[in-house]
This record gives sequence, C-alpha cells and structure tokens, in this order.
Amino acid sequence: MDSEKAVRRAAIFGASGGIGGALAAILADRGAKVLAGSRSGIAPDERCRGFRFDLTDENSIAAAAADMADEPPDLTVIASGVLTLSDGTGPERSFRQIDAQAMEEVFRLNTVGPAIVAKHILPLLSRSERSVFAILSARVGSITDNGLGGWHSYRSSKAALNMLIRNFAIELSRTHKSAIVVGLHPGTVDTVLSTPFQSNLPEGQLVSPAIAATNLLAVIDELEPSDSGKIFDWKGEQIPA
Repeated sequence: MDSEKAVRRAAIFGASGGIGGALAAILADRGAKVLAGSRSGIAPDERCRGFRFDLTDENSIAAAAADMADEPPDLTVIASGVLTLSDGTGPERSFRQIDAQAMEEVFRLNTVGPAIVAKHILPLLSRSERSVFAILSARVGSITDNGLGGWHSYRSSKAALNMLIRNFAIELSRTHKSAIVVGLHPGTVDTVLSTPFQSNLPEGQLVSPAIAATNLLAVIDELEPSDSGKIFDWKGEQIPA
C-alpha cells in the first residue's frame, strides 16, 4: 500500500458491532491509533481507546469530535445502522406494513445519525492531506438496482444516506481537495443485523466480520479523491444510485 494512504489515526463509530470491532482490530494490527466509539464507551480491543457516542444524541457526538480536534482522524468509519428495531420490528414486505414511528426510528439511526457525525467530524479533516470519511451503506439503497421492492424504511433510509454522501463530497471538495467521502456496502455479514435473514443464502455469500472488514479496508486503501461521493461494494465496484 502507498505510504501516503497508510492510516495513522482512525475513528470507528460503532466499534461494538461485528464489522466495527473487526475494523478497529485490523487497523490496530496495522499500527494505527484507533478511537473506538460505542454507546458504552468501552473499546473492543485493549489497543484502542474507547469513546462514548449515541447516534440519537448530538451532544455526545459533538463531545467526541471535540476530543479528536487536536489529532483528527485520517480515516473515519460509521459502522452503525439498523435493519430490525429493538422491539423486533423488521423490514416491511408491503406498504401496508409501514408504521410512521418505526420508519422515523430507522431514518434517525441510518440517515440522521450519520449526518450529525459528518456535521461534527468533516470540519476536522485535513485540508491538505488525504483523509477518508466512510459510511456503511447498502446495495438495497440503490434506486437503479432495485428490482424487488419492499423493505421500505431500510431501502429509503439508505437511499437518503447515499444522497447525503454525495452532498457532503461536493461541499467538502471545495475546501478539502484530498478528502474522500464514500459509502461502502460490506456484503452479507454474519452479524446481529443479518441474523434473521441468513436462511437460504447461497453458499459463500455470508462472510465473517473479519473478512468483511478486510475487504472494506482493501477498498479504502485504493480510494482516490475522484471517488468521493460514490458508493462501492466490498469488491470495489461502484453501486449505481
């Protein structure tokens, strides 16, 4: 890997999850200084420094960003999100199942929360050196690629997130020529998020968090400023809007 692309400082929002924890561990293996964020504030790896944040609490995000201001991350990954809510409410199979309160919660966690993280972290990024701000998105957020329908709240929350990623990239490019803002689709990963939907998957489609994190970091390693605003899958292939 190009030494100019080596991650020195990383901030993982959602390090208590499978992918986030794996990202933190691999980056620590590489020698990066890793800040690992979760609601508890406890780092999943003793080599990382934990910080507390809650996607529904802007004050906690602002406080975390303030603590990073002296040494801003050159890689930030938002690895938080929701598919099935804590009360068991899952993706809608029909528009008849749409519930306003459930939809609002999905958007708050998948779209609004990451937007607030961007609000506080993007201003910290270097104006001269390479930095990457990545958010875990999903292929089902693609309008062009949608041939099945359903999953209304999740799909639309990710589609809105993808639009925000594009917006952030455009705005940041005016002042931060080496900054990259992207969405990343990790594939189907063996985590709590995907557990209810793992049956009948083709052999080899489900991967471990460690493999998913390794794949995503390989994509991140190759990103250029011209990639900012785009959504990529775990193979590095661009997903259409």
